[in-house]
Amino acid sequence: MIKKGLIRASIPFIIFSIISVIMILQKMHIDLVKSTFLSGLIVSLLVGTSVIYDVERWSLKKQSIIHFLFMLVTVYPILLISGWFKLKDTIDYLRVFAFFILIGIVLWSIIYLIFAYFLGNKYK
Repeated sequence: MIKKGLIRASIPFIIFSIISVIMILQKMHIDLVKSTFLSGLIVSLLVGTSVIYDVERWSLKKQSIIHFLFMLVTVYPILLISGWFKLKDTIDYLRVFAFFILIGIVLWSIIYLIFAYFLGNKYK
């Protein structure tokens, strides 16, 4: 499972890394390069951890909780160090957390509906 996840994650990671290097060579602003690289890192984490949903002996609830916890310890800190959000006090950190939760719920729901529609009862 880990090997499969690393293979899945490596594809977007390599693509976004190459794009970031090209941006550096084109002397683009470092904030744009950083944002592109961090976006690629987030996408790689999302894609790589999708293997959690391949563990058929786990319920969808367990898969979702494990995936959420992994995203919490990886993606949420990336959001905090990204520079994309103003972080001056506790409220700002809570706003980023609320954003993280909201986007997570929306993405999870969309993907759930897509899989439920195309794969039928397995995900209902």
